[in-house]
Amino acid sequence: MTAQTQSGSTRSPAPAIAQSAGRWLALACIAIAQLMVALDATIVNIALPSAQHALHISDPQRQWVVTAYTLAFGGLVILGGRVADLIGRRRAFLIGLAGFAVASAAGGAAPTFGALVAARAFQGACAALLTPTALSLLAVTFTEARERAKAFAVFGAIAGTGGALGLLLGGALTQYLDWRWCLFVNVPIAVFALLGGRRVLPAAPGAHSGGQRVDVPGAVLISTGLVLVVYGLSSAASKGWAAPVTLSTLVAGLAVIGTFVLTESRRAAPLLPLRIVADRNRGGSYLAIGLAVVAMYGLFLLLTYDFQVVLRYSPVRAGLAFLPLSAAVLASSTLISRALLPRLAPRWLMAPGLTVAAIGMATLTSLHAGGGYAAHILPAEILLGLGMGAVFVPAFSTATLGVQPREAGVASAVAGTAQQIGASVGTALLNTIAAAATASYLIAHVRAPLPTALVHGYADAAGWAAAILLGAAVTVGLLVTARAPEAHS
Repeated sequence: MTAQTQSGSTRSPAPAIAQSAGRWLALACIAIAQLMVALDATIVNIALPSAQHALHISDPQRQWVVTAYTLAFGGLVILGGRVADLIGRRRAFLIGLAGFAVASAAGGAAPTFGALVAARAFQGACAALLTPTALSLLAVTFTEARERAKAFAVFGAIAGTGGALGLLLGGALTQYLDWRWCLFVNVPIAVFALLGGRRVLPAAPGAHSGGQRVDVPGAVLISTGLVLVVYGLSSAASKGWAAPVTLSTLVAGLAVIGTFVLTESRRAAPLLPLRIVADRNRGGSYLAIGLAVVAMYGLFLLLTYDFQVVLRYSPVRAGLAFLPLSAAVLASSTLISRALLPRLAPRWLMAPGLTVAAIGMATLTSLHAGGGYAAHILPAEILLGLGMGAVFVPAFSTATLGVQPREAGVASAVAGTAQQIGASVGTALLNTIAAAATASYLIAHVRAPLPTALVHGYADAAGWAAAILLGAAVTVGLLVTARAPEAHS
């Protein structure tokens, strides 16, 4: 009789338990989808030589297999975040997954270079919808400080390890199966996440019910501007910073983005409410994400060449050589950041994390052609990974903290833009620095072996990356003033 009359004690625990379990099942689906997108940023890189041979792709053309993805992703991610806010995050998430699966299957089966590039561009467009949707789903689903720390620890671990794991998986699939499986592998992952997402993700309505529409002029401006900037950075990696195409596209892209900012400040319902970016805590978090990714993807580039060109590693061995970096990011995200984020102000994780990562990069400045993996590269990977895990978790959490649910998608999209621009800058900038240093070394040391000159270039670029990370640590430490999440409770 007592159990029946005390309805609050008999009926409320079961829904609460179910709701809690549903949140964590939703996190699993979101994590699987985001891992797929993170893997795809690098998984094709190691497979590219095999694809080039199979499809008779010329050297000037091959960059488009990568650039088509980055252009679509970087150019459309803010639009994707806004679309998710308008049509509903669950619907946008499922559409993005289905599209990514179709694009991956088409890319894996591509009979020609043109078909492969088109499939990669479609992949990028779907990733531009999927990535901000995944992050915004976390932001609105996990609001309690400790649960939020756990959820963003998973997301931060994926952000930090996905690129390195993509290199490992790409090497294994290319060496033991076929380069096409670097694309086909996404299909079962996407289908699994799609089926799970349909069951466990909340079916929240979008903002379209309130009469809001997509800011079409703003969407055209920001997409065009970001495409031009990403293309300019990609051109810098292959043609140099002084090339006319590089300078013209970068200047044009920045001019278009400036026009976008000006017009958005005057719109009643803008695509990107400028207060989201102007907030010092969110702005500092976006900066931390972007500059951390500059170093992370710069390291992928430098070490991939060092492993395969200088040390003569096979694709699989080169991928395995990145595992300590992934393990360090995972440990830092799930153990250190998860435990400290609820109790520490975000800057006390981000600034020290960037500093530790800078020390790891600085370790690579002593790299030389005769040096072994264990002496220089392994310590650098561990330090960089530990630092990145302490950066990504609080940065992603703070970037979406305090945003109204109807704007969570676009706030998350800016974080995705910071990632994409950071990856493009890191690849272009550090590749250019390394190439220039290698050329200068060969001029000064005419009889020097090529591997010695190459490693000299890698070490020089690592020094610049360390300086960028140190500058980011100081800037983020001064800019981000948010209190510890539990202090808001």
